[in-house]
Amino acid sequence: MRQRLAFQQGIPTETARRLVAEVKKAKLKVQAAIQGDSVRISGKNKDDLQTAIAALRAIDADVPLAFTNYR
Repeated sequence: MRQRLAFQQGIPTETARRLVAEVKKAKLKVQAAIQGDSVRISGKNKDDLQTAIAALRAIDADVPLAFTNYR
């Protein structure tokens, strides 16, 4: 017996736009940008970035979100 699975890499464009809109609606001092299949949020203050992560976790997104730190 075989079963076919469909995997999706990255975030769909519609979902990425919704996430960027939610970050901008939170009025934090961070910048959100769509880069290919991911959303990049940058800011000077680490506390603002953590608040942005908390705001994104509170949203009911269609895809599971993973956060990485590149500092």
